[in-house]
Amino acid sequence: MTVARMRALGRAELTLLLRAKSALFTGAAAPVLLTVGLWSAVGEMDLAGTGLSPGTIMLPGAVGFMLLFTVYSNLVGVYVARREELVLKRLRTGEATDPEILVGSALPAAVLTVLQVLVLVVAGPTLLRVPMPSRPDLLAAGVLLGLVMTAAMAAVSSATTRSVEAAQVTPLPVMLVSLMGSGMFIPLDVMPDRVAEVCRLLPLSPVMELVRGGWAGGQEAAVTLRSLALAAVWTGLMLLAARRWFRWERRG
Repeated sequence: MTVARMRALGRAELTLLLRAKSALFTGAAAPVLLTVGLWSAVGEMDLAGTGLSPGTIMLPGAVGFMLLFTVYSNLVGVYVARREELVLKRLRTGEATDPEILVGSALPAAVLTVLQVLVLVVAGPTLLRVPMPSRPDLLAAGVLLGLVMTAAMAAVSSATTRSVEAAQVTPLPVMLVSLMGSGMFIPLDVMPDRVAEVCRLLPLSPVMELVRGGWAGGQEAAVTLRSLALAAVWTGLMLLAARRWFRWERRG
């Protein structure tokens, strides 16, 4: 069965993740440390007229950090390592299909991210005095689209990565642009209008708008529909790119 095969692949990948201390730290601890480290800077922002508070900036921002570190950066290394070790090539000779192999390999990162988001939802009101998400449907949609998008982005980035060592560097451009321009740390509402309009077109920007709208509420229906449509388009493009360029064998 498809589910059984993906579960088996995910279980094996989880075992490897627990043994790789650096990857586990990047996926589990880095988003938390980054969120805590940026708290004071967010507190100094001028948020007048935006309807936002430090809490409604940092909690959605933490979700973005998880998507970048726990899913995207981690999976670039996973896909490259399994390719160079010929694990992917051997798996393709069995019953598992290509999508099952890729999804199974991504399951531990996805599950860890969902668990982290649930912790934020439960602990946020107590630790940061932020109300529970007013639109959990938007939060769930943003997280789901973000998971699929960043996993596909990782597959695309792995195609241009020659070695496991290089996988520590390859994700950096995407991560830096997303951190600064997708509203994770600096909300688009406080940017100059022209800059904000350009940044809204970045892949993770609509995901962050959905997540922030889920927490803060008050988002207009047109903005929500635009975010959903743009996130869906980017997700589809990343999936198509992964299907086209993902490499299953060692680079020559």
